[in-house]
Amino acid sequence: MSIPVLRLAWRFLQPLGEPRQVLAGLAGYRWFLGDLWRYRRLPGAEPLALADLRPMLHERTAHSTFDAHYVYLNSWAMHQIVAARPPLHVDIGSQIAFVSLLAAVVPVVFLDYRPLVADLPGLSALGGDILRLPFRDHSLSSLSCLHVAEHIGLGRYGDPLNPAGTRQAAAELARVLAPGGRLYFGLPVGQPRTEFNAHRIHDPATVLAFFPGLTLTEFAVVRDDGRFWRGVDPASAAATATPAACTPSSGRLSGERVPGALTRREASD
Repeated sequence: MSIPVLRLAWRFLQPLGEPRQVLAGLAGYRWFLGDLWRYRRLPGAEPLALADLRPMLHERTAHSTFDAHYVYLNSWAMHQIVAARPPLHVDIGSQIAFVSLLAAVVPVVFLDYRPLVADLPGLSALGGDILRLPFRDHSLSSLSCLHVAEHIGLGRYGDPLNPAGTRQAAAELARVLAPGGRLYFGLPVGQPRTEFNAHRIHDPATVLAFFPGLTLTEFAVVRDDGRFWRGVDPASAAATATPAACTPSSGRLSGERVPGALTRREASD
């Protein structure tokens, strides 16, 4: 079979269970059962009921594992926002772990298409649509949207199908950003394509063109090999995939999963 066919078959199998994890799990039962046998024979070992056994088979790794795209992006954005200390920060659909930690330092309004039902100090959760944000024009001074816009319009989260979803989401973010405000924005960049219904990947130049009224202040890249690069030239990131941040008037942006920051230009309002 050709490599593209095998890749496609792999992607269709993944929603049913990660094939590599299934194979590793089957192999893991050997040491699990061995540990169980030895543990029950140790002095002072508590009784173990069969119904209470709960095999954990994927955590014997040489190093702590993490998703570099999200860890670096969230850390980058949180450092930027905490350093700026806005009186209020608004986030659109980013990871709940990110906004819940940020809310311990800065008051956060979190809006998601699938409303968050949780009671967390400093965090106000709203249901809403990134294509119709419930905020006035140029009203938000600190705004983030990390690894969200690439999904809009693909139906992955139950949202309406819309081929222009990412571009329209960017326009809404720019609409609500105040003069001098900052938008922290992240999405995959690289060879342009749509991997339906997971996400879209854009050329960095296309991403910047989504925000004609904003100025890029930083562009960074979380490479697919797990390395995080700051101060990257957007043109050099065209073959990668990352998050970005934006501020309205001066700007910031990072990007292979690219984080970046953009600022709205004062003179444009």
